[in-house]
Amino acid sequence: MSMAASQPRSDKGQPRRFVVMGVSGCGKSSVGAALAARLAGAYVDGDDLHPPANVAKMSAGIPLNDADRWPWLDRVGARLALADDTALIGCSALKRVYRDRIRSLVGAPVSFIHLDGTKETILRRLEARRDHFMPSALLESQFAALEPPGADEQAITVNIDQPLDMVVAAIIAALEEEQL
Repeated sequence: MSMAASQPRSDKGQPRRFVVMGVSGCGKSSVGAALAARLAGAYVDGDDLHPPANVAKMSAGIPLNDADRWPWLDRVGARLALADDTALIGCSALKRVYRDRIRSLVGAPVSFIHLDGTKETILRRLEARRDHFMPSALLESQFAALEPPGADEQAITVNIDQPLDMVVAAIIAALEEEQL
């Protein structure tokens, strides 16, 4: 199955839905936007769907708990459920229960693209970024919560310790191989 820009739907004619996932600073926004361009899809930054209370909490250096995350995950799932073509959304989706929640809200197949990197690589990225509410002090809590996708989940994992264009190329190749 080709993932060319001219094929925004699956071979079954259904919209393709992707969650670009991983800890803060892994590149969800950059990769998601670049991948959406390659797949002729639309990208939504999940950070924009956080309730103001979540942004305030993270800005203060306080990790979110599950109760904080449920309304946000509901917004992510609802946005993906509305897709009538290829849709990508950036969302940490750190735990399997969060991914399950998104899948159940969408009610259709959702593929997860896990952007994987070392703490050192991601810490460097977080410390270099400006104008973002997520402080690098919360990175440890993100890694502590992370449950990488299991073999039984519709997901691929890509190493982010390479240039953006190579990350996107690796994702495209994996999507073609897995036919997601």
